[in-house]
Amino acid sequence: MQFEPVIGLEVHAQLKTKTKIFCGCSTKFGNPPNTNTCPVCTGMPGVLPVLNRQAVTFAIKASLATHCKINKESRFDRKNYFYPDLPKGYQISQYALPIAEHGFLEIDGAASDTIKIGITRIHMEEDAGKLIHDPARARSMVDLNRTGVPLIEIVSEPDLRTSDQAGAYLRKLHSILKYIDVCDCNMEKGNFRCDANISLRPLGQKEFGTRAELKNLNSFKHVEKAISYEIERQTYVLEEGHNVIQETRLWDPVKNKTFSMRGKEEAHDYRYFPDPDLVPLIVDDQWILSIEKQLPELPDEKHSRFMKDYNLSDYDAKVLTASIELADFFEAVAGPLKDKKQAANWVMTTLLGMLNSKGITILESPVTAIAFSKLLALLEKEKINAGAAKTIFDEMVDTKKDPKIIVKEKNLEQVSDLSALETMVKTIINENPEEALAYRNGKTRLFSFFMGQIMKKTRGKADPKIVTQLLKSNLSTEPSIEKK
Repeated sequence: MQFEPVIGLEVHAQLKTKTKIFCGCSTKFGNPPNTNTCPVCTGMPGVLPVLNRQAVTFAIKASLATHCKINKESRFDRKNYFYPDLPKGYQISQYALPIAEHGFLEIDGAASDTIKIGITRIHMEEDAGKLIHDPARARSMVDLNRTGVPLIEIVSEPDLRTSDQAGAYLRKLHSILKYIDVCDCNMEKGNFRCDANISLRPLGQKEFGTRAELKNLNSFKHVEKAISYEIERQTYVLEEGHNVIQETRLWDPVKNKTFSMRGKEEAHDYRYFPDPDLVPLIVDDQWILSIEKQLPELPDEKHSRFMKDYNLSDYDAKVLTASIELADFFEAVAGPLKDKKQAANWVMTTLLGMLNSKGITILESPVTAIAFSKLLALLEKEKINAGAAKTIFDEMVDTKKDPKIIVKEKNLEQVSDLSALETMVKTIINENPEEALAYRNGKTRLFSFFMGQIMKKTRGKADPKIVTQLLKSNLSTEPSIEKK
């Protein structure tokens, strides 16, 4: 029997407010344990939560960017469960009336088609604390700094069918949240993390199978690998005639497998009820409209504009709009230049290659967009050639010097004097009569030999366009002589 995977994702994104969702404590990451706390976020008796308006604004912004319908009235509920890093014994969340519903994202399919992935809901909630395990001393410690940090949970419809689609959806959502600047989206710090629900059903069947939930996946690769493994595991279970157990599982990136954590709870297990300390959240049209006006150009819109304004291919536009930082860098580089395509090529190959080799981000680049644009302007104006430009770029990475200074210091300005180059070309041909004869008799691959000789003589500074024209002209002037 063939089975079809059914996948839904729940993404938890920390909102980048300066203070927590229901109190004035700092949300700064990395402070000493249990220093960003107060009686409200640690759940002391007699305290009252006060909703952070900026957190609501960010939640609405994310909802608009994902085509969700904003609910004019939403409500906070208490989600009751005991866990050591949840000091109140309940989590303030939204259950019955979330802030937004019925949105979607579009991702690229395998056959260059577009797949629409529905978003069931976006709701606001507070984060829990963090357990730090110390196996050597057989104990666990609790850091409550994260308790009360505002989250939005973005719940997808079960519209995903492969691990690749899940990865594409997550990357798209990650990009959007970065574009609108509501979440740092640093997966290593845990402020963008994912739970995945996977089930299998016989191909053609409409009813869902029994699902397993994969908890707290914190990288795109882990999500894709964990889902692929879980699909294989459940397929094996069903083919052996057994039933899949509804449970929560964890991913072990070392062993590349999932393992059971606990039985999966249902909504009634949490005993949701309206939080008596918080009034319903009312959002009016004016508030929504003011936030809508603040939305920047989103990835899909920027992608279309890059193709149109810069005459880029679909692939190039996707690479350059993958992050807002890279898109902004490219536009700053390409702005003063005529050849936008050349700028795109250099950013995607030379710049990104350097960043990947050093393991740094575009924001940490030692070469600024302005300096990079100056370098490409020299290339565009034929003051230097491509080989010299690469040499200069490498020097800029090491020294952060202006490209014009490097050109002067290393004497890298392109040799474009027609008379001087023609004399040099004729000299090289005369010095290599056998190669010239072989070229004229059809061994055209020897052209690169002559080009190399010229570049060697000029230390790579000769204008390759002029040299190419001169070599073709001079190598074709002598008649072919047959060897005897």
